[in-house]
Amino acid sequence: MKLQIDRNHLMRALSHVQAVVERRNTIPILSNILLQAEGDRLQLTATDLDLEASDAAEAKVGKAGAITAPAQTLFDVVRKLPEGAEILLEQKENQLALSVGRSNYALPTLPAGDFQTMAEEAMPVSFEVESAELRRIIDKTRFAISTEETRYYLNGIYLHHAKGANGNVLRAVATDGHRLALAETKAPKGSNDLKGAIVPRKAVAEARRLLEDAPETISVSASDSKIVFRIGEATLTSKLIDGSFPDYQRVIPKENGRILTIDTKAFADAVDRVATVSAERSRSVKMGAGDGKVVLSVSHAETGQGVEEVEADYSAEALEIGFNAKYLLDVAQQIESKEARFEFNDSASPARVLDAEDAGAQYVLMPLRV
Repeated sequence: MKLQIDRNHLMRALSHVQAVVERRNTIPILSNILLQAEGDRLQLTATDLDLEASDAAEAKVGKAGAITAPAQTLFDVVRKLPEGAEILLEQKENQLALSVGRSNYALPTLPAGDFQTMAEEAMPVSFEVESAELRRIIDKTRFAISTEETRYYLNGIYLHHAKGANGNVLRAVATDGHRLALAETKAPKGSNDLKGAIVPRKAVAEARRLLEDAPETISVSASDSKIVFRIGEATLTSKLIDGSFPDYQRVIPKENGRILTIDTKAFADAVDRVATVSAERSRSVKMGAGDGKVVLSVSHAETGQGVEEVEADYSAEALEIGFNAKYLLDVAQQIESKEARFEFNDSASPARVLDAEDAGAQYVLMPLRV
């Protein structure tokens, strides 16, 4: 293999695939990126056997071939080279020679034949979706993905076709059992066969990264066990979590009659301040809703006391309810509207939070005893 390639083109492709590689690997070949040169392209592929990313960059290929090289080292070397530099890559026996002007590097390699790629399979579900919309529903929900490995079926976003209030939608849901985030967009043509795919946390993060500079429309394909995102030249293939996502509709309150409307920023700032003196483990904050105001309070024997009062539109019966401060802040960060709408039933029931600027998003918070 021998080729010349623009540093910026190679850097862009490398940045799209190298994050898939696990830093600590018991299988040496999985620490490497597969480089395949043919025609006028250099194809790069990385995998951890559950997630696979590939991208291509334009190159002047003098000799076609394939080899694998250490992902992190190659990425770091290319990252530190000057922008716009012309890189010469050449396979020399068991090394990959990389040259730019007076800079010369030789990286250890492993045979391309030893590189393991994910098996291809038929994808009965296939549709195109606006990248901005997919980015939005990921951003609105991924903060609620569970990190508890014992409930593995909650370790991702549940992506599926559903019936919304205004027609069919593509819906994303995430929950960790203490909070739930739901966001939806108008169902793209062809998505009606997507009955339910739990996309793992790592795949969600990588897809979101690729969406940062994606074209206007991207392609999504899925089977019972895999999902594929095609974003420009890049392709991301992930195994799905093999499990049943819980019936989330049952935990979304439908008849919470106590309505509170409050300035989103003022509320978030007050929660952030008062949480400073909350116990680190529970981060619990008492939220008292009364006539025209909300009182946020924390009282802890060791860390002290704090009280914040914020104006609010609330005329229902007085209510005191406790929440995890971090969860309140996470939800507040998703609210685009100047005002957030909280819907309560009582101090022991979950609260629903809505965003006037985004009718396709809603959040559920379980209360704490305080």
